[in-house]
Amino acid sequence: MKPNPDDRSDNVEKIQEHIDETIRNMEAAEDMIDRTDNRKTKEDLIAKNERREEALKGFRKEIKEEADARENNYQD
Repeated sequence: MKPNPDDRSDNVEKIQEHIDETIRNMEAAEDMIDRTDNRKTKEDLIAKNERREEALKGFRKEIKEEADARENNYQD
């Protein structure tokens, strides 16, 4: 079997979708934090949002790298 060719042409868009979804999840978690009185739940949601914030940093770095690669026609 032949491996599938590496198609990076839509990576920027896919990463942007991940960013958008992560932001939506963060906003939903913030809403839950505001509405719940359960200390454990709040702590868990705050911790998740901290991890999401770190993930966003990685996504943003990756999207810049992919956009630069696209601009250079994926040449090294």
